[in-house]
Amino acid sequence: MNKQFKVSLEKEQLIFSAAHFITFETADGKVICEQLHGHNYRVKCEVSGELNDHGYVVDFIALRDKLKELVGQLDHHVVLATEHPDLTVQVVENEVHVKFDSRRWVFPSEDCCLLPISNTTAELMAGYLCDQLIQSELLKNGAKRVVVGVDENEGQWGECAIDL
Repeated sequence: MNKQFKVSLEKEQLIFSAAHFITFETADGKVICEQLHGHNYRVKCEVSGELNDHGYVVDFIALRDKLKELVGQLDHHVVLATEHPDLTVQVVENEVHVKFDSRRWVFPSEDCCLLPISNTTAELMAGYLCDQLIQSELLKNGAKRVVVGVDENEGQWGECAIDL
């Protein structure tokens, strides 16, 4: 018999409010940009892997605290994708200048969170959080798979799963 172990974490502390916009392609092939708007996002996480000497995959409290730290970096910010092919994001002194086609935005730098992703979709933000979690020391001992989900509208989840 092969036992597999997983922990799941979805806590009230893992909520952040942020503004964003995404771009998408219309049926006729034109790339358009949404209006700037915001969400109250929720984050959940699952970690699968081997049990450690103490009988758990990962410490719930340590996982919660790391995710809370990552979520806190996004909270009350304008979330901007820096790797979008049609979006220009530049930091100029204490401002962030954003350009898409003929549209322009200027935000105070301290109000922005620049993410190395190509669009600020729930899926790509989940991938960003997943990558950040993997880079931490938290999952170094026996974790085999991590899944992070980002909910942008009470039941609309984007998820990223990475096998380690």
